[in-house]
Amino acid sequence: MMFDPLYMMMILPGVALALLATFVTKSTFAKYARVAASSGLSGSQAARRLLDSQGLRDVPVEMTQGFLTDHYDPRTKTLHLSPQVYQSQSLSAIGVACHEAGHALQHAKDYAPLALRSSLVPAAQIGSNLALPIFFAGLIFSLPFLVKAGILVFGLTVLFTLITLPVEWNASSRAKRLMVESGIVTSGEQPAAAAVLNAAFLTYVASAVTAILTLLYYLMRAGLLGRRND
Repeated sequence: MMFDPLYMMMILPGVALALLATFVTKSTFAKYARVAASSGLSGSQAARRLLDSQGLRDVPVEMTQGFLTDHYDPRTKTLHLSPQVYQSQSLSAIGVACHEAGHALQHAKDYAPLALRSSLVPAAQIGSNLALPIFFAGLIFSLPFLVKAGILVFGLTVLFTLITLPVEWNASSRAKRLMVESGIVTSGEQPAAAAVLNAAFLTYVASAVTAILTLLYYLMRAGLLGRRND
């Protein structure tokens, strides 16, 4: 697949968008990582205040390892923040921490798209790992049912990336509003913290675009969309 000119042509826009998204996210985070919030709160303290203000005192905020590995785990109801977010008092750190707290709020409010995304995690992982070998095994051995199975399995990955978009946007929207209402940042500081979240959202858009283009490639390679199978 990697040497198929059709694949390279199809996937190139997604790759370009992913590279742009990574650059924008890292540069935006670095820019506002040098600007401290007037509240003097660290990322962990900001998340704690936001959670407490919404009655989620039972959700622990813990530090995890890695660069920007921040996430909320709905299985353990725990907020995990990377060192550069947990310890920093920057607007970047506060924006990311409040975004992850937004996921905890979604969970507490039974936000349907979050529950659906969580249920699709195993299928999406299987789709990412097995769709390609299943699909090409079907092509090589002329087994149409395997070709269609590979497409179907990868389709679950595409669905996961699409559902991720409203989940991430909603978490950011909650964070942008509540970080001001909770006194974590001022209304004047909020746009800077929000800029980090907007940049990060672009990475999810890039993932969705790449997944859709890959699915279209599978369909074309299988002769199901505007191209006969070789």
